[in-house]
Amino acid sequence: MSLLSEILTYNEQFVREKEYESFVTTKFPDKRLVILTCMDTRLLELLPKSMNMKNGDVKVVRNAGAMIAHPFGSIMRSLLVAVYELQADEVLIIGHYDCGMGAVNSHDMIDKMKDRGIDEDILTTLQYSGIDVHDWLKGFDDVKDSVSYSVEMVRQHPLMDKKIPVHGLVIDPGTGQLDLIKDGYKEIELLKK
Repeated sequence: MSLLSEILTYNEQFVREKEYESFVTTKFPDKRLVILTCMDTRLLELLPKSMNMKNGDVKVVRNAGAMIAHPFGSIMRSLLVAVYELQADEVLIIGHYDCGMGAVNSHDMIDKMKDRGIDEDILTTLQYSGIDVHDWLKGFDDVKDSVSYSVEMVRQHPLMDKKIPVHGLVIDPGTGQLDLIKDGYKEIELLKK
């Protein structure tokens, strides 16, 4: 049985037995918070439990490294939708130690792409089109710096409400301990002065 078949078989039972009832909530986050975090498998359950969050409390946006790579990309759009359409009043950017994006080597990844059949001509075409694939695939050297950078991108975004606190944290994927990198409340207070 394929993985997809297993998922669909389980889902039929899940719906039939109404297991979804314990997850019923609205589309609006009860704690009026949106979190950008990493897609790392260790964080799926650990992150919300370490923060005392349950289904319905927050909006969660995930990507590789909890990074905002472009000010007008899909991640920033999702954060803006959460604030303006879904009643989020605060933003948390949460990176994590031992993140795979801290070890990404674009040259190695491109070699893996070629091994799986991506033709060199495609990479050349992208380069001539002005797309630096190496730059696009790069990770970060320090998770704290990466989180700080993303926090500032959100805070300084021309379409973000300047009264929205944007916090930066780093979580330990083994213990769930959160380290505060940027306190959005302090930044808001500085703006008032």
